[in-house]
Amino acid sequence: MLERLGYDSLEALMADAVPPAIRSTATLDLPPAADEATVAHELRELAARNQPAEAMIGLGYHPTRTPAVIRRNVLEDPSWYTAYTPYQPEISQGRLEALINFQTVVGDLTGLPTANASLLDEGTAAAEAMTLVRRANRKAEGPFVVDADALPQTIEVVRTRADAMGIDVVVADLADGLPEGPACGVLVQYPGASGHVLDPRPVIEQVHERGGLAVVAADLLALTLLESPGELGADVVVGSSQRFGVPLFYGGPHAGYIAVAAGLERHLPGRLVGVSVDAEGRPAYRLALQTREQHIRRDKATSNICTAQVLLAVVSSMYAVYHGPEGLRAIARRTHELAARAAASLEQAGHEVGTHRFFDTFTVSAPGRAAEVVKRAREGGLHLRLVDADTVGLSFSEVSGPHTLRALHDAFGVSPHATEPLDALPPELARTTDFLTHPVFHTHRSETQMLRYLRRLSDRDYALDRGMIPLGSCTMKLNATTEMEPVSLPGFADLHPFAPAEDAVGYQVLVSQLEAWLATVTGYDRVSIQPNAGSQGELAGLLAIRGYHRARGEEQRDVCLIPSSAHGTNAASAVMAGMRVVVVKAAEDGSVDLDDLRAQCKAHADDLAAIMVTYPSTHGAYEDGIVTLCEVVHDHGGQVYVDGANLNALLGHARPGEFGGDVSHLNLHKTFCIPHGGGGPGVGPVAVREHLAPYLPSHPFHPEAGKREGIGPISAAPYGSAGVLPISWAYVRLMGAAGLTTATSVAVLSANYVASRLDEHFPVLYRGHGGLVAHECILDLRPMTKATGVTVDDVAKRLVDYGFHAPTMSFPVAGTLMVEPTESEDIEELDRFCEAMIAIKAEIDRVAAGEWSAEESPLRHAPHTAQVLVEDWDRPYDRALAVFPTGPDPDKYWPPVARIDQAYGDRNLVCACPPPEAFA
Repeated sequence: MLERLGYDSLEALMADAVPPAIRSTATLDLPPAADEATVAHELRELAARNQPAEAMIGLGYHPTRTPAVIRRNVLEDPSWYTAYTPYQPEISQGRLEALINFQTVVGDLTGLPTANASLLDEGTAAAEAMTLVRRANRKAEGPFVVDADALPQTIEVVRTRADAMGIDVVVADLADGLPEGPACGVLVQYPGASGHVLDPRPVIEQVHERGGLAVVAADLLALTLLESPGELGADVVVGSSQRFGVPLFYGGPHAGYIAVAAGLERHLPGRLVGVSVDAEGRPAYRLALQTREQHIRRDKATSNICTAQVLLAVVSSMYAVYHGPEGLRAIARRTHELAARAAASLEQAGHEVGTHRFFDTFTVSAPGRAAEVVKRAREGGLHLRLVDADTVGLSFSEVSGPHTLRALHDAFGVSPHATEPLDALPPELARTTDFLTHPVFHTHRSETQMLRYLRRLSDRDYALDRGMIPLGSCTMKLNATTEMEPVSLPGFADLHPFAPAEDAVGYQVLVSQLEAWLATVTGYDRVSIQPNAGSQGELAGLLAIRGYHRARGEEQRDVCLIPSSAHGTNAASAVMAGMRVVVVKAAEDGSVDLDDLRAQCKAHADDLAAIMVTYPSTHGAYEDGIVTLCEVVHDHGGQVYVDGANLNALLGHARPGEFGGDVSHLNLHKTFCIPHGGGGPGVGPVAVREHLAPYLPSHPFHPEAGKREGIGPISAAPYGSAGVLPISWAYVRLMGAAGLTTATSVAVLSANYVASRLDEHFPVLYRGHGGLVAHECILDLRPMTKATGVTVDDVAKRLVDYGFHAPTMSFPVAGTLMVEPTESEDIEELDRFCEAMIAIKAEIDRVAAGEWSAEESPLRHAPHTAQVLVEDWDRPYDRALAVFPTGPDPDKYWPPVARIDQAYGDRNLVCACPPPEAFA
């Protein structure tokens, strides 16, 4: 590869590629690289330092049992966890079906017609619901009212988001109804954090009378026994699907959910899976209503959420598929009965129970000795919630049993009382509506059936276990098995996020080390691991900038400059942080136009807050002007936000905190090996210079007392998606400074090798320093499309026939393909991809020569399914070319559907399980 490029070493290549002005000369201060056995041993030791106990803390997090068949064949299976977001639906039908199942579970249980494919957690889902209410109901006046019995972390996340967007929030006791005065919306917790089940109907009626919308935050397991919020009049329902089979993971990753009433679909944030038809008339799944999203609408998008928690949503959906409605109801009844027995027994023993209308949670009085009870329970293997000096909170779960009752009695120092359980479910709220009536929730009852269903779905998908996914700006690289295995260790998987700090020592050590390592490699001073997606990291970084300006008495600084080539999330995040977006032009070579930058900075000298710039640029180039850009913005009072999406091209060679950045978010699901999981989980930590450190996310339940007060939480858990942090910790520990530096060099080598091989067939649009690309390159198909009519879509779909996932399409430049080969692919796979692209160019040349029209070519009919082998054939090319363009292949990937009609799916929106007859 080096020989083709004319270099004799990686060092020589990088010397030419990376501008001298940003090159870091210091060796990264990291522990020396360790082998896999050592790293696995160290992670087992860290996990062993955590003491999970049986979590009865509640507050939206509950122990659950992940069926082993789902744990092994989804959560731990690379065919599921290495897949990418299903932008290419023809090769994503398996996970799209799983997500339709998830949407159906949420829609059925909440009683609303449309649910999305998941959000990041319950707290951020509630915040998204608040902004949805404001967006969908612009005429409504008054504050957004939040139930005082809502989950405390949800209240704080909503406050953080509302403060940034200028929304008034009022926290009120809703037991006596909505406070007087106007209200744009209300959030009711059902059941409440205390366990109390409030009948939400009076509050819903009151907010509707005042022109507002009603949001209900609901527990999915409780909804198997309690009437659905939609049936009670709710407009939006949010929550978490964690207790449907997803481990506690010390707070995440967990799939939040949101469902909406009819008429609100186009205001939904995040991903929405719908049903359409393919070119052969068969039903097929796809992402629906994508014009809502930030890549198209940018600063006018419904949210900045560009992903979901797909892997965890799949686990939850399969939990429901496996148990079915009867099984879920049985789990709920058993959980409720244990809670009710405990309440009756403790009451009989003289302890006052705080509520007699509950599902699985209640409070118990222990005057003056609540802390002692919690301490004794911990010694007996239970984590209880200390409400105050006189009150203890108890939450029962799927894992509770007779042993739980015995340990509770011991903790309270009472003898068991054989009493009838309290009749604690409010009869007027008992569920009467059916749910999960679709056959998929009644079919897979044995492990054999479930195993085969999971295999059938994964076989329909294309993931990294099949071959290269050359997506630009998404870094689909190796997720090493040694990095992945620790995620399932009980010490990491089974710990409640609000467990006592002394029982989470392993996590504290892991997090502090990882934050320090990330600060080292980026050149910043402090890192917060809390943001649980890149979008959350962007928001956290911008809020830090906003907090800094406010503290200096410069609240008027609210303009965020964003280059025209930037990720769409950047503009959406700026709006969510309460900033105004001003676009900076690109120069002819794709770089930021520094003259326009200077003009914009001068025009906004008094109100400039920040610039958000991706480096290397989204155009795949190391721009020489980045240091000047930082200086110009600083000279005009602004802060520099360096988007870390492309950090895979910098590690070990340059550090944003050194060349002018004030803040960056990092994508651990890109550069640091957390797998994309079909569209989530992700982690987006934020790294800052010292002057911004006071404005990093805080959390009321943070294990470090000094981090409980501040700008507020950005995610529901103190460490966000802590459960997947061992993956990135293992990656850095395995690689060391030299390994990370070499990985960057090889990623740049791979991209330049691909650019060199393909440039004569598909011109490379932009190059940076030394005439080289960075870790990705943009192939310009626009002249070819103009000459032949063959589109970027045609090339993308034809690549499926050659056994590849397509590169990134039409981003950041319409009509182009952006290719990022990463350091993980060997030369054989790179050559296979290049040869496929060259063969496709030869097919395009045949269109240009008039042998085929674009409409009749194999490109326009791609991808070809196995069905075409048995159908009548009237196309001007033969079948062998259609399905075996490189010759017979016993390992060929067969797409399950032909090209999908995207427009049809938006015109005929169906976002829940279609009837089986549709697939007959």
